[in-house]
Amino acid sequence: MATDVKQIGALVQQKSEFVRALFSEIDKVIIGQRYMLERMLIGLLSNGHILLEGVPGLAKTLAVTTLARAINAEFRRIQFTPDLLPADLIGTQIYRASDSQFYTRKGPLFANIILADEINRAPAKVQSALLEAMQERQVSIGEETHPLPAPFMVLATQNPIEQEGTYPLPEAQLDRFMLKLKVNYPNKTEERQILDRMAVTDKKFDIKPVISPKDIAEVRAVVDEIYIDDKIKDYIVDIVTATREPEKYGLKLTNMINYGASPRATIYLAVAAKAHAFVQQRGYVTPQDVKSIGMDVLRHRVIVSYEAEAEDKKSEDIIQTIFDNIEVP
Repeated sequence: MATDVKQIGALVQQKSEFVRALFSEIDKVIIGQRYMLERMLIGLLSNGHILLEGVPGLAKTLAVTTLARAINAEFRRIQFTPDLLPADLIGTQIYRASDSQFYTRKGPLFANIILADEINRAPAKVQSALLEAMQERQVSIGEETHPLPAPFMVLATQNPIEQEGTYPLPEAQLDRFMLKLKVNYPNKTEERQILDRMAVTDKKFDIKPVISPKDIAEVRAVVDEIYIDDKIKDYIVDIVTATREPEKYGLKLTNMINYGASPRATIYLAVAAKAHAFVQQRGYVTPQDVKSIGMDVLRHRVIVSYEAEAEDKKSEDIIQTIFDNIEVP
């Protein structure tokens, strides 16, 4: 097994060389926000989707656009509005009078990277159409089923401030997102650098593709091979189980949690931990990988009770308590 881990480590070192070059290209445009950029890459390598929550103006759209250019992927930005229809996403069939035939016009969802801007502004029917495509990676238009291009990744944004006229995502739909990121303001030094770089009327950045969509499939195969020890697997299961049955782990959180994380969280936590190890250029998963990515996997899957809200406890507080008390292997 030691030899296998060594071989996997060497393969990871070889295949992860593009990571440094990728961030180097993105840094030409984006200052700071390394947490968000790393999580975007982890989502891409894990074949998962990401929900970004942050106030306007934090470079969420710019970061997604730059990432798409750096991996030479097709990018579409869809602005979600209350009058959006499912056909506006997936496409529709149009009748052609010249030959009396219907032909398919594909919607903007047929791209590698989709930015679903302000997803909570669209009604439930539109959200369901997007989330079905995320899950099945195919859409049905008329009687035909069309596979979506690979890789296919959705990065959805929502504004945490203005909630008037929004349709909050139900918990079952939130669960489809592998990661939920809280995007914060840059620090003072970073903001000064942003001012120097961006305070011009004509912004031009020469972003060179570092990796192709075809290469990403090969990298994902390497991520799947990253070694994760049985003790780490048990640690992941303990963390997720503690969100459902905290009393079994000596945690007095039962009254704080309405619903814990599902088995999908267990799967996502393991896969995301492998991707995190890959980004760190390691061929094996450590408990720190699980801790680093755990909050992003779990924060939207742990539903707190009214009692917790009354004590101003958020899901992040509950999850942090679990991580602080579950024994690390």
